[in-house]
Amino acid sequence: MSHFDLGKAEISPNTPVVAGSFATITYTYTAGHPMDYAGYIKITFRNMEDFGQPQFDNPKAPNYCTVKATGGSRVIPRWDPKGGVRPSNKALFLIIRDQYLDRGEQVQVVFGDTSGGSPGWRMPTFCISQFRFTTFVDPIANYLFKELPESPTLSIIAGEPARAVCTAPSEVQTGKPFDYHLRLEDRWGNPTGSPLKFTHPGWTAPGNYTVEGIDQSTGLSAQSNPIDVVNELPAVRKFWADFHGQSGETIGTNTIEDYFRFGRDISHLDIIGHQGNDFQVSDEFWQKVNETTKAFYEPGKFVTFPGYEWSANTPVGGDRNVYFTSEGGRISRSSRDLVPNGESLYEDSMDAESLFKTLKAQKNPEAFNFAHVGGRYADLRFHDGDVEAAVEVHSAWGTFEWFLREALERGYRVGFVANSDGHKADPGAAYPGDSKFGAQGGLTCVLAEKLDRESVYQAIKARHFYATTGGRALLDMSLDLGDGRFAMMGDIVEDWAGEPLLKVRLAGSAPIERVDVFNGLDLIHTYRPYEEKNLGRRVKVLWNGARVRGQDRVVNWDGNLKVSGNRIVSVAAINTLNPEHPIRQLDESTLAWESFSTGAAKGFILTLENQENGQFNIETKQVKAEFELDDLGLEPKVWDLGFLDKSLQVYRLPDTLDGQPVEFLIPVTDLKKGDNPIHIRATQEDGCLIWSSPIYLVK
Repeated sequence: MSHFDLGKAEISPNTPVVAGSFATITYTYTAGHPMDYAGYIKITFRNMEDFGQPQFDNPKAPNYCTVKATGGSRVIPRWDPKGGVRPSNKALFLIIRDQYLDRGEQVQVVFGDTSGGSPGWRMPTFCISQFRFTTFVDPIANYLFKELPESPTLSIIAGEPARAVCTAPSEVQTGKPFDYHLRLEDRWGNPTGSPLKFTHPGWTAPGNYTVEGIDQSTGLSAQSNPIDVVNELPAVRKFWADFHGQSGETIGTNTIEDYFRFGRDISHLDIIGHQGNDFQVSDEFWQKVNETTKAFYEPGKFVTFPGYEWSANTPVGGDRNVYFTSEGGRISRSSRDLVPNGESLYEDSMDAESLFKTLKAQKNPEAFNFAHVGGRYADLRFHDGDVEAAVEVHSAWGTFEWFLREALERGYRVGFVANSDGHKADPGAAYPGDSKFGAQGGLTCVLAEKLDRESVYQAIKARHFYATTGGRALLDMSLDLGDGRFAMMGDIVEDWAGEPLLKVRLAGSAPIERVDVFNGLDLIHTYRPYEEKNLGRRVKVLWNGARVRGQDRVVNWDGNLKVSGNRIVSVAAINTLNPEHPIRQLDESTLAWESFSTGAAKGFILTLENQENGQFNIETKQVKAEFELDDLGLEPKVWDLGFLDKSLQVYRLPDTLDGQPVEFLIPVTDLKKGDNPIHIRATQEDGCLIWSSPIYLVK
C-alpha cells in the first residue's frame, strides 16, 4: 500500500462491447501525486486476451491509438507484449517527458482512434466479464510501479448468432424419450444465450441416428452427434470429458464457477477437471478449487475432479496434469514464483520423480496424472505407470502425434486423451480465436460403468478411453482372443488362443475417410469406405506440423493454389477457425489463404468442374508443389518437411461420402516379442481425428 495518492483511471464508454468487433475506447488517467518528468504509467492486459495489438504509426490501419496529456507534458507510448507479470504480460508504457504531470492533470489514450481512417481497436474474440485495464504508476521515476487500488473494466459479450451446434446423448435406449440441446454461437464460437432444450420421443428400432436442432427465431440449425440406439444400455457407457482447462484465477479469464457452469450447462460435458498452473495456485485458491469441484459434483449427472497443472520446466519433467479422486488432496508445486509471498502449507516437488513419489503416497484421495504438451511439453524420460495413465495427443495448442509415438517407442503402457487446455473458461467448446492456439480443443470419451468418480477413476486406471480433436464420434474397438474372451481398448492381454481378431465399429461426427490400424509405430492396415474407382471431383489439401516442441511452434503456411485445365466450383475449409482468415476463392482457378499450424492439420476440400483434367500449382511459405490430377490416388501425395510432422499433403476423395458407420474385422498377425500396442487413428472428412487407446498384446 502506497502512501501516495496514486490517482485514478477511467474508460469511456464502459458499456458492453461485442467480441471481435472494432471499438473506440478512451482511457483517461488523472494524476494524484505529481508525476516526475521521467515517470511512467503502465497499463497491462492478460496474455490470453487476443485483442489487436495497439499501434501508433499508421492512422489508417486497425488498432491505431493516440496519446495526449494536459499541461505541458509529452507522452511517449511503448507497447511491450512481455512488459507485465504473468498473467498480465501485455503492457502499454506511457513515458512522461519534458514536463512533470501535476496533480489533477491527465493522460489520455484513445484506443482505436478512427479520425484518420482506422476502423478502430479490434476487441478480444471471446466473452470476458471483466476486461481489465490494470493500471500501475511510477510517479517518482524509480521504475517501481504501484498498482492503482481500482482499475477500469469493460464487459466483452457475444455477437449475433452465426451458427448452431447440436449435442445429444451418445447412447439411448429404444422406446425412451431423451433430451438434446442446441446452442447458438457467434462467428468466433462464443455462445449466445442459453442452449435450447428439446425432447425427442425416442426410436422403436435399434440403430445409429442423429437429430436436428432448429432455432425458430434465427432459422439456424445443426445435426447432432451420432446416437447409438440400443435395446439395452451396455454395461460400459460412453461419457464425454474435458479434463484440462483453467480460469481467470490463474492464466485464463472469467471465474472457476463460470468454468464449471460452462462445461455442465453450455457444452454439456459429463466429466470435467480444472487445471491451474501450480506456481500460481495459492493455498487459498487450492481450497477454492476443492470447494468448487465438491459443489458441482453430482453423481449420475456431472463428475468433477479437483486438480492442478504441475508446470515445471521441461528438463525436470514439464507439464503434467494432476487429479484427485475426491477433495482433500495435497498440492505439490514445481515452484511458488507467483504464490503470494511464496508461502504454502504444502511441500514442493521440484522434479517429476519427486512428483510421482508424492502422488503415489497420496492414498485418500488417490491421485492420477496425464502428460501434456502446452506452454511446456512433458519430458517423457520421466514416467511412472502407477500414476501416469495417459499422454495428451491433442489440445487447443495443436495435435501432437509425435508425443504419442515417443510414449510407445519408450514402451510405456499409456492411454491417449485429448482435452482443450482452454484458458477462457469454455471447457468442451474451446475455439482458438485470433490467438496462436492452433486448434479447437479436444475431447476424451471415457468408457465407464457409471457416471461417478469411482467408476471414472477405474476406467482411467485401465486406460478405457479414446481421444478426439473435438467431435463426439462413437468408437467401439475390441479384440476377439479366440477363447470366448474379448479385450477392450486399454486392456493388457498376456495370453490368448489362436489368432486375435480386431473388431472396429465407428460412427463419426462427420463422414469417415479412413481408419488406420497400428501395432505400436507400425501401420498394419488401412480401411476406407470407398475404392479408387470411386474417386471423383474433390481434392483435399492439408498442411500440418510444428516448428519446435515448445511454445513457439507456429509454422507459417500462407499460400495460394492455381489450377489450369479445369475449374474450381467450390471450396470447403478444414479446421480454418479464424473468420478473419478464410480460404479465399479469387476466381475460378485461384485460391489464397493466410494460415499457420501448431501441429493440427488445416486446409480445404475443393470441388472441380470435372474429374479428368487439371494441373495444380501450390505455393506456400514452406514448400512449392506441382502435380496433375492424374497423379492423385487413394494415398496422399506428401511433401514431407521432416521434424514434428511438418508436411503438405494432397489427395482425392469421392464426390460424396455417405456418413454411415464403418465396421470391419481384421486378424492381428506378425506380433513382435513383448508389447504389441494395437490402436487406431480415424480421419473424418471435416478434419476431425479419433485415436483409440491401445490394447496391449504381450507376446
